[in-house]
Amino acid sequence: MAKSIAVVLLVLAAAAGGGYYWLQDQFVRPGPASQTLRVDVEPGTSVRGVLALLHARGALGEPRSIELYLRLHGRRLTIKAGTYEIPARASASAIVDLLEAGRVVLEALTIVEGSTFAQLRQELASDTDVVTTLAGKSDAEVMAALDHAGDFPEGRFFPDTYRFAARSTDVEILKLANASMQRVLDEEWAERAEDLPFSTPYEALILASIVEKETGLASERARIAGVFVTRLRAGMRLQSDPTVIYGLGTNYDGELRTRDLTTDTPYNTYTRAGLPPTPIALPGREALRAAVRPDVTGDLYFVATGAGDGAHHFSKTLEEHNAAVKQYLTRLRQAGAGAAPK
Repeated sequence: MAKSIAVVLLVLAAAAGGGYYWLQDQFVRPGPASQTLRVDVEPGTSVRGVLALLHARGALGEPRSIELYLRLHGRRLTIKAGTYEIPARASASAIVDLLEAGRVVLEALTIVEGSTFAQLRQELASDTDVVTTLAGKSDAEVMAALDHAGDFPEGRFFPDTYRFAARSTDVEILKLANASMQRVLDEEWAERAEDLPFSTPYEALILASIVEKETGLASERARIAGVFVTRLRAGMRLQSDPTVIYGLGTNYDGELRTRDLTTDTPYNTYTRAGLPPTPIALPGREALRAAVRPDVTGDLYFVATGAGDGAHHFSKTLEEHNAAVKQYLTRLRQAGAGAAPK
């Protein structure tokens, strides 16, 4: 009798051992997927649900056996929602490591230097990887949602390429861009030149936004900033077309007319002295750096050369500037296109 029991125990032990090694084999053997798969895991999906989803998509062969293996080894997964990219022939072991690490596929959104906050909102709303929560909200409501109630949004979001998990919210991305702008602005302000004609980082942000919109060549940013700084010191009006255009808002039809330059708005730097009340765009780091470390050469004017490369002619006197404008207009007539002098 004792001998029979021993035989049964040995058989059961062998079966158990065989079962364990079978589970081990299921866990480490190459998976059935013949090509790379993208799998979306919704928030709150259980481990069993994720394994079933992977099986349905053809990435796992035996989801219940994988679940049992994880239980036997005491592995309790917390799976981050998002999109996962499963390599072809990935083993269950490799897939579990991927899920456990939360290595979701990162999408990208680029905020372009010189774009406006309105354009940024449109970009976010049209991105299918972004969950829209701010649709229909005013700019003031958006800033309140970002914990910056009372702040005017223009200029406060840093132009850059942001990587994010699919189905991140527009609020999450805007918070990243806002924090980045504050960090970069603080860094550049800390390295500012002495005796600037403004005293706050926000004023530097305003000037940087004008420099960003005025500059066609990156190499000219600091010199254009220098013109505006010299004008501010002299009490001259900035006479910047982009500020006028911003003040026109939706009334701007793509052509700036003389009546636009003489019609007063808070942003018309032809009719009002000093900086406009807020930024007019989202400036990049180089424009911020130019605003706080301008290249002050004594130039008071600049006008496009008309050469088509974005370059400007800089002048210290009105006489020289008028001659440069005349030359620019001549080139303009010859080319059959137009843009206003600065």
